[in-house]
Parts: sequence; structure tokens; C-alpha cells
Amino acid sequence: MVKLRLKRCGRKQRVVYRIVAIDVRSRREGRDIRKVGFYDPIKNQTYLNVPTILYFLEKGAQPTETVQDILKKAEVFKFKEFRPNY
Repeated sequence: MVKLRLKRCGRKQRVVYRIVAIDVRSRREGRDIRKVGFYDPIKNQTYLNVPTILYFLEKGAQPTETVQDILKKAEVFKFKEFRPNY
């Protein structure tokens, strides 16, 4: 199963997260399938590759709660009706 998850990058006290599509069994810093965006909580910036995110959601990828909140704020779900399977 594939998840859309945050992957920690950056240095100490200056964290930046990549939003990646990754296998559930991989660890947080493990090898990802594809990078689909990034999130900087300090500057409050996000970059999302919306077509790629929608592609993975259509194929059954599940976003984590944090990634789902980021996607809701960016209004990604307005492009396509999405209901998570929890």
C-alpha cells in the first residue's frame, strides 16, 4: 500500500518536509516512490504537484492526517471528490 507522507529534510532547528509517495513498510527517511511536493512550516510555504497527487489518490494512496490537512488547506480536494478509506 502506498501513502502520501512527510519526509523530514533540512538541518537542526530549520526543518523542511518533502511530501512523498512511499510504501507503507518503509521508514520515514526511506526510499520514496516519487516526490510530490514540499512543506516549510517555518515560512508556512507549500508546493504541491497537484496532478501527481491526484494520480496517486486515484490509484488508492492514503494520505496521513498531516498531509491530508495540508491538502485541504491548499484546496486540492476541490479538483476531485476524495473520501479516505479509514
